[in-house]
Amino acid sequence: MPTGLTRDAGWEIGVSKTLPLPADAVWDFIAGPRGVALWLGGVRGGLPTEKGAAYETVDGVTGEVRGYRPGDRVRLTYGGTTLQVAVSAAGPAKAVLRFHQERLASADERERRRTHWQDVMRRVVAELVP
Repeated sequence: MPTGLTRDAGWEIGVSKTLPLPADAVWDFIAGPRGVALWLGGVRGGLPTEKGAAYETVDGVTGEVRGYRPGDRVRLTYGGTTLQVAVSAAGPAKAVLRFHQERLASADERERRRTHWQDVMRRVVAELVP
């Protein structure tokens, strides 16, 4: 099976980075309005935290929150894909931030999303790490 293709979730891509910050600081940013705007785009009325709640970005993308665990992860549909953003502790003052998207249509879409998530990660790091 080609890299990035799974039996259950189709094509997928994940990008992660260890940051020199406590996990709660990374979560507070990534789940807050400025962080959400970086990885999801502006969300009309803010990103809901209730499972099953619908959202719409200012760019017209709609989806539904599939899971929201404060301090840990948010999982949601994004168009026809599923997106997860997770933060985990990697030591006393380190955290791993992960973006994972699955149910992508093709290897080409996987590569486009890889470039997208790498760019998002660069922007998040620029905001968080002096």
